[in-house]
Amino acid sequence: MCRISGIIDRSLTGGDLQHKVSRMCQALKAGGPDDEGVYYNEANNLVFGHRRLSIIELNASGHQPMVDTEQRAWITFNGEIYNYRELRAELTKLGYTFLTRTDTEVILAAYLKWGVGGFSRLRGMFAFALFDSVMRHTYLVRDTAAIKPLYYCTKNGHLSFASETRAFVAAGIATDTDPNWTARFMAYGHLPEPYTHLKHVFCLPKGNYLRWDHNSDTYTIAAYPKRPLLSKITDAVEARLVLKNAFDLSISRQMIADAPLGVFLSGGIDSSLITLIASQQNKESLKSVSICFDDKAYDERAFQQLILQKTGIDNRLHLVTQKDFTTLFPQFMDAVDIPTIDGVNSWFISKYAHENGLKAVLSGIGADEYFGGYPSFSRIKYLQYIRHLPSAALSVFHQFLPDSYKKVSYLSHQSAAADFLSLRGFFSLEEIARILNATTNEVKNILFESETVLAGNMNALEYASRLEVDFYMQNQLLRDADVMSMSHGLEVRVPFLDEDFTDLIESFSPGIRFDAQKPKSLLIDSYAGLLPEAVWNRPKMGFAFPLQQWMSNYQPISEESLYKGAIVKNTIREFKKNRVHWSKAFALYQIRDHV
Repeated sequence: MCRISGIIDRSLTGGDLQHKVSRMCQALKAGGPDDEGVYYNEANNLVFGHRRLSIIELNASGHQPMVDTEQRAWITFNGEIYNYRELRAELTKLGYTFLTRTDTEVILAAYLKWGVGGFSRLRGMFAFALFDSVMRHTYLVRDTAAIKPLYYCTKNGHLSFASETRAFVAAGIATDTDPNWTARFMAYGHLPEPYTHLKHVFCLPKGNYLRWDHNSDTYTIAAYPKRPLLSKITDAVEARLVLKNAFDLSISRQMIADAPLGVFLSGGIDSSLITLIASQQNKESLKSVSICFDDKAYDERAFQQLILQKTGIDNRLHLVTQKDFTTLFPQFMDAVDIPTIDGVNSWFISKYAHENGLKAVLSGIGADEYFGGYPSFSRIKYLQYIRHLPSAALSVFHQFLPDSYKKVSYLSHQSAAADFLSLRGFFSLEEIARILNATTNEVKNILFESETVLAGNMNALEYASRLEVDFYMQNQLLRDADVMSMSHGLEVRVPFLDEDFTDLIESFSPGIRFDAQKPKSLLIDSYAGLLPEAVWNRPKMGFAFPLQQWMSNYQPISEESLYKGAIVKNTIREFKKNRVHWSKAFALYQIRDHV
């Protein structure tokens, strides 16, 4: 796990290129504290930068950027390839000689053997740049689940890329903000890909590669070959059996590390299950990290203890208080790369994991999205009825609806983005327009600039899953987990998003995969006898902090004088009376200089 950056630009000297990439690497140092490397190719005006967090092959042989044995292709790589040992064995039989034990060299060999088809063979989380000196092509490549971010800028006929947007600012490549970012942020609570808050800086789509042609200084973006679809599974007994085998394998793959590895244990279904399985595979060296609170409504120590009693693993428990939040909040804000209303929990637990000597941890992200763990799965059925209402009616109804229902006005637009915003939207169209002093049509044009396909004939619950995966998980959970963990030099691994595992889950018929009466029942039943009933048979809590109270007591967010406009002042006033969710106040705090 690392941080990467690079520039291709004919207008700059070699010295200028290397200076800029050095600035980018410095901005990314927290995510790669162990080593730095730079590769310069004078003939192609190319510089790759790399900051290393050593997880596999801890010695100097893992140094990057790395070149293949024939000196043809160079790579700067961020991530982990979990099936690299299998690929290495296959490529060895085909005649490739490896000089290291790294997964990085396996990527190079896979590309040289299979071209872009080699990208589809990778199982893991990854974002990398690969320069082919013979073809004179540079590839930017991203994993299929959007676990690892990769941002790029093609302004003024050059290509630059980085793991975080702060690197573009540090190098003076992109310093202007996108004028539309505040509208998107207020609608979603995050910035939906491919957009960022910087003008000309975009996120490479998941499962895609950008190919830069050095011969013409042009580029194309395309999806690399997809994995073949699996046959539908309609038998519940078979589904439970193959699910268990596949998830056990996923965790086994993701426990490969030469550095200390642990697990986030919140006490919920997902983290508890991962902890139980991981402890069966490696009880001696596994550690867990947990957080607790004085507020009993958020404290999960009793459930954490149930898991620890079954596993006997070493657990590090950390009490987080209002004082901790107030003291450390500025550091959290410094870690934020792209505006978000989430990530506080990830920042704190990553901080403690790092302080406890861990370099990699397993996380439960993905289970709710793939097994129906969110309220959106029960609300999705109402969308088709509301969509039959005329757009004018939706607009009229908006002014009479309570705050939590005002988002239905998004359904006046026909797109998957509108469907998602009606389920999980943040501020309503009308609120955004009033805060930004714009018309609702202007806001609509920003939000729905890029059309996204509706469900079509997809089952409603499968559609809800797709919305959660493609919007909430991709743009908020995964991005925040990556940035917040890497700010502490920590790698977060997500077994529920193993490609083979998610392919399998998507092959299950909806009637087996989802259960409205017992969310995530397929996952729970697949591990009957292992997961304590007290853990799964209780109201869903999620990995939550008591932020309603903490942010209300945090003066910079609560002080009304910081804000302009009647609607903003009223929102803050209502927040202080506990009538508005903390996340809205936090969002207004982040856009305070732009309204």
